Amino acid sequence: MSESRQLLADTTSRIFRDLGEPQAIARATDEGWKAPLWRALEDAGLTRAWVPEALDGAGAAIADGFEVLRIAGAFAVAVPLAETLLAGWLLSQAGLHVPPGALSVAPVREGERLRRNADATLSGRAHAVPFARDAAQIAVIAQREGGALVALVERSRCAIENGASIAGEPRDDIVLDRVRPSAVADAPAELGENLLWMGAAVRAAQMSGALEAILERSVAYANERIAFERPIAKFQAIQHSLARLAGESAAALTAAGSAADAIDGATRFDDAVLLEVASAKIRVGEAAGAGSAIAHQVHGAIGFSGEHALHRFTQRLWAWRDDFGAESAWALRLGNHVAANGADALWPMLAAR
Repeated sequence: MSESRQLLADTTSRIFRDLGEPQAIARATDEGWKAPLWRALEDAGLTRAWVPEALDGAGAAIADGFEVLRIAGAFAVAVPLAETLLAGWLLSQAGLHVPPGALSVAPVREGERLRRNADATLSGRAHAVPFARDAAQIAVIAQREGGALVALVERSRCAIENGASIAGEPRDDIVLDRVRPSAVADAPAELGENLLWMGAAVRAAQMSGALEAILERSVAYANERIAFERPIAKFQAIQHSLARLAGESAAALTAAGSAADAIDGATRFDDAVLLEVASAKIRVGEAAGAGSAIAHQVHGAIGFSGEHALHRFTQRLWAWRDDFGAESAWALRLGNHVAANGADALWPMLAAR
């Protein structure tokens, strides 16, 4: 890890440790902790990590931003850091300046379509936009004759239909009815598809961090919990479960890191990036399911209680699995890609990685 990335990681960890500790948040009676945490993240430039310096951002490397997201996932805090980073990346790809404050981004889903009208306003509906109600502005991709646009719309100009993920985080539908964007620019070719790939890699990074956290918490709990006059960590069945959880966490961390490195080193989103991103979303999603089950088995009923922080991690893992495409969707996409290229191209594609 480079010196700059280590500094960024240390800063991120310190902010979340001081202002976003999951157990303290689980016991909080209100959401007064959110404003100080968000202010600290903004002051440190973490919310604008993927915005180039020329557009008044931090100008961090793509891999550095993914490291920030891994650490954020290890605290499982319900603030739109990932969404703000992703919106900043999207706007920057179109050369648009990124405003301060919390942002969200409307993923491009099959069958959905935001369109630009003849009077340059936008209309349409986007489903399950993360943290839409908490964002000051929302980055969207809209279709027009001859291509696509990247636009920034003020949340106050949109109709918001509140929804929630399994973790209770906002997943809101937004309805645009001749909304005039605050900023707009032509979208580079295939940017909508690239946004999906970036989003999948973002969620993989967050999930890998959350899996690290539940492994650490499960090991600590197993050493503290006494049954039959000894810590349950002394029982062979628990040791086997923790070993399996460690394996799932390591696999997730490796797959997510490989996807981040592939995107960081790519000049464009090509077949090599697709292989890494699809593999990461599939493998990390599988690890999230298996790892969450093991963690709850080790903790027993206490892990589901409102006062304990474990469920804050596992519920987000379950929700993040589905964001930007579940494992089945990415497996189908990857399988179609392999089949289209033919059997002779499979081994060279794998060996090249």
